Amino acid sequence: MIFDTHLHLIDRQALRYPWLQSVPALNRDFSHQDYATEARRAGIDAAFHMEVDVHPDDIEAETSHTKKLAADGGSLLKGAIASCRPEDSGFPAYLDRVRGDPFVKGFRRVLHVVPDDVSEGVLFRENIKRIGSILTFDLCVLPHQIPKAIALVDLAPDTTFVLDHCGVPDIKSKAEHPWRDHIVEIARRPNMAAKISGIVAYADPADWTVETLRPYAEHVIQCFGWDRVVWGSDWPVCTLGGGLSTWVAATQAMLAGTSDEERTKLLSANARRIWRI
Repeated sequence: MIFDTHLHLIDRQALRYPWLQSVPALNRDFSHQDYATEARRAGIDAAFHMEVDVHPDDIEAETSHTKKLAADGGSLLKGAIASCRPEDSGFPAYLDRVRGDPFVKGFRRVLHVVPDDVSEGVLFRENIKRIGSILTFDLCVLPHQIPKAIALVDLAPDTTFVLDHCGVPDIKSKAEHPWRDHIVEIARRPNMAAKISGIVAYADPADWTVETLRPYAEHVIQCFGWDRVVWGSDWPVCTLGGGLSTWVAATQAMLAGTSDEERTKLLSANARRIWRI
């Protein structure tokens, strides 16, 4: 079975998502019920909710809303990667509150939607060092920003960082550089893991195949090794490239020929170990 480490849920009645207006295809509600029906059919039996870059005033409300969904009978939700703003002076107090909540497994601050120098600020970096070993930090960056991600990883050697979406390669343009070399470099950090997630959204939706995706996924797995890769759907963003079932099928096709142990590590075991599930 599959542990989905990267599920987004959208409820526009409960929370505000300023960025959705710029992505019409995603500007609607995406419920746990809709996800769970397809997910179970595809072999997914557990998931983490990944923050959806809600309005800053709704960050803690998003976690509370997700916890209520997780409490419903039959929910696939086993925890949440919460949004955060390490560039804000209020982060230490927020971190103290979150540390007392076992439902929160880690943080994410999407960095490709803010100026590059945000992650280079003194306060941002001091706050990243505060996270420690209990919570993880997801890095969502574009290929040219991976060196900035490396700088953060080196600042906090006790924290496990997770590189989202294979480092967001530009698959549609068949671009491999500087992405390929940057993946090699960031994978050298022992406190790094990588997420094989949602890369169907970065391919041409009209004509991608498994062989289109394979060089990117395999390069990440080769660099990080089977013990430091996890799987994520990036639903509903993956619907831009074919959908959840299509992405699961493509993943299984790319894993053909690997051992049972390797597949299990990527699809579930590593996630359960990293996040102590």
